[in-house]
Amino acid sequence: MAIGLIIIGDEILSGRRIDKHFPKVLELLTARGLQLSWAEYLGDDPQRITATFKRTLASEDIVFCTGGIGATPDDHTRQCVAAAMGVGLELHPDARIKIQERITDTAREAGVVPNLEAPENLHRLKMGEFPAGSSIIPNPYNKIPGFFVDNASGVGAHYFAPGFPVMAWPMFEWVLDTRYADLFHRQAWDEKAVLVFETAESALTPLMEAIEAEFAEVKVFSLPHVGDEQTRRHIDLGVKGNPEQVVPAFQKMLAGLELLKAEYQLLEPAQPTPRT
Repeated sequence: MAIGLIIIGDEILSGRRIDKHFPKVLELLTARGLQLSWAEYLGDDPQRITATFKRTLASEDIVFCTGGIGATPDDHTRQCVAAAMGVGLELHPDARIKIQERITDTAREAGVVPNLEAPENLHRLKMGEFPAGSSIIPNPYNKIPGFFVDNASGVGAHYFAPGFPVMAWPMFEWVLDTRYADLFHRQAWDEKAVLVFETAESALTPLMEAIEAEFAEVKVFSLPHVGDEQTRRHIDLGVKGNPEQVVPAFQKMLAGLELLKAEYQLLEPAQPTPRT
């Protein structure tokens, strides 16, 4: 199972808000020995959102999604997931309880008697209308839950949280720690890299290809930098993957750089992730 991230909202694509979910999800996954395989950004376009979920729900991936699960006209995620699954929306009984608890708490804090039948409070229940068969994700911030659905393949699932980081991040942590603790630190991983100065990437390509051909559990990465006032033109060159192969692969890389008479600088090694 790969892990994916979908971030929904016109405000992200227009620049009205800066996305903070991507780096935080990376942080949450890395702390647990997991890696993000892909990410997508979507605007508030129901047709595109539905098409995306039809595709991803057919996969075996674990997918985290933020944004669009409210009850305003620009919130389409719940409806689009239901359409992609070919099911209707239903008021989840547990979501109803939590939303009404929130309404009651808010009224009491304001010193008024809660009226659960008031039109605005009945409208708030729409935030608990999820695709049929959904389960809820608890929201420790304000009790209004998110939801998750299993993939059509029977492997993996999609997890939906609000776009607010203060809500989404602890909800995603709950998902990881409650449902996927058995996956933590299962795959050993290490990374080693150097900065190679004033060398064309094309000159390094044969070396990179040779390393990947010899070491099947290692990936080579090459990140060019054009240089600036603080740093000369260089390439961040390295290997990552199974620690048992990273070490000899990196030694082969250094030996190749010596043969090319390339100037390079070792970078601080990343901390390897152990296998448990």
